[in-house]
Amino acid sequence: MRSLAALTPTLSLRGRYPLVEFGYAYCPGRCLVTMINMIGTSAEGASVATARQDRKDEPFWKAKSLERMSLEEWESLCDGCGKCCLHKIEYEDTREVEYTEVACGLLDIGACRCTDYTHRTVRVPDCVELTPGTLTAIEWLPPTCAYRLISEGKDLFDWHPLVSGDPESVHRAGVSVRGRCVAERDAGDLEDHVVEWPNEGVDDAG
Repeated sequence: MRSLAALTPTLSLRGRYPLVEFGYAYCPGRCLVTMINMIGTSAEGASVATARQDRKDEPFWKAKSLERMSLEEWESLCDGCGKCCLHKIEYEDTREVEYTEVACGLLDIGACRCTDYTHRTVRVPDCVELTPGTLTAIEWLPPTCAYRLISEGKDLFDWHPLVSGDPESVHRAGVSVRGRCVAERDAGDLEDHVVEWPNEGVDDAG
């Protein structure tokens, strides 16, 4: 059995939701955009181009794949719940991962923000980097996570700050770790703090 470190941040999401690190070394969507522009003069191409124009009126998370989002758009998908910053336990024999209620030592459990996200990879070497390329390999993302939802073709919840326009809405909805987690320094053995609530499903999360 081994502990999985929390997913701690390196970017501030405009100073509001500093919970995820972003890597953006590639953009597969560019090839698709180029191809669409090239066929835009044909009948089929015109239809595709019109469809793309119509999608400009949709929110970016509906109009774009995760790979095609700008860094700013990618950042803003983080709802600030803090669940990824909870310690997890992975069982070596089954590879099963369980959440605990113990927060990473760098997480401000009241604000649900990392206190040193710039240097978190130095201070928490096991931190996991979330990128479009690594997303599918990270099986423990909570069902309410916007990155997971979009990758599964689902929409955001109405409490997501991008939808509500209010960064506090995720906390009012009871989806975040605020008031529900234990500080690392006070926790003791992680095995004594295994919980189910971070994995609450769509119907349970509001």
